[in-house]
Amino acid sequence: MEKAKISASQLFILMVLFELGSALLVPLAIRAKQDAWLAILFGMLGSFVLFLVYHKLYTYYPNLLPMEYMQKILGKVMGTVLAFVYILYFMYDASRVLRDFGEMLLTFAYPDTPLFIASALLMLVIIYTIRKGIEVIARSGELLFIFMYVLAVAGFILIISSGLIDFKNLQPVLEEGLLPSVKVALSETLYFPFTEAIVFTMILPYLNDSKKAKVTMLCATGLSGINLTITMLINISVLGVDLTARSQFPLLSTVQSIQVADFLERLDVFFMLALVIGIFFKVTILFYAATIGTANLFKIKSPSRLAYPLGIVVLFLSVTIASNFQEHLHEGLYIAKFILHIPLFTIIPPILLFIAFLQKRKGHGSKHL
Repeated sequence: MEKAKISASQLFILMVLFELGSALLVPLAIRAKQDAWLAILFGMLGSFVLFLVYHKLYTYYPNLLPMEYMQKILGKVMGTVLAFVYILYFMYDASRVLRDFGEMLLTFAYPDTPLFIASALLMLVIIYTIRKGIEVIARSGELLFIFMYVLAVAGFILIISSGLIDFKNLQPVLEEGLLPSVKVALSETLYFPFTEAIVFTMILPYLNDSKKAKVTMLCATGLSGINLTITMLINISVLGVDLTARSQFPLLSTVQSIQVADFLERLDVFFMLALVIGIFFKVTILFYAATIGTANLFKIKSPSRLAYPLGIVVLFLSVTIASNFQEHLHEGLYIAKFILHIPLFTIIPPILLFIAFLQKRKGHGSKHL
């Protein structure tokens, strides 16, 4: 670990930016149709339970990275293997989000630019940021968080004033009952974007006040969940369910529809900036976790040295991960969910916590004897 500390407010900002990240881009939970916003809220509430598991593990080992306490809980061999699996996941997820960025940029701004070039430009900035350390990442978050929210509020006001919202698109509410929304929450929104924030177990040891960790994590997830719910409500009320489902990037399609007083239009450039900020922080945090995790696991004294080689791996993986955007989305929604998300987010952490609890109890029992 680098010798650095971040405040609870900085952790809060990084978590919100991370969870909004690429989730603002895609038609989130659209399989629930006009009740997509409910599926997002259910996913958020479900993630609270898992965050309490992640937090409890952190309270058992407040000064250790997960790579270290996995070895304490499972033993050297199994713990090392599991730690390596999580590092690979962080790199894989970073490459997926980087691909989202490249596809968005090519679709809306630079259709003739090679995907590799678009992704490489962002990756260079991320590598530079990683080399500066977690404190610089956190301070950058504070600055850009304000800018992102100013754009979000401005966009909300412009969408309302342009008269695009039609609440009839949100009806009928709960047409088929609660079950479809709950199913989508348990199969999609619980994992993307909420419990992806398991990556912050790699950041928690840097927190300067460990007592604030639980409240900060839950509040950040609550705010990002509400933001994503409002975004999906706006997308569906402006575009309708069918158009939202067919659109690759519904939020940008919504923003492109803005026309106020015959002169305020084509504002998608400003909102692409906000999306780029979210994606930048999501890739940065995932990549930072992979870098310090690798350094910790293989006892490399200077994690910043790993930024370039691992960055090149993430960049090439993002380009080769799928042959087209549809394949990329399918892989994320179905394949990654069963192979990675369900075991890594919902099965392994509770097992680790249970074993750690038994070890602590046994340790206390032997002390009393």
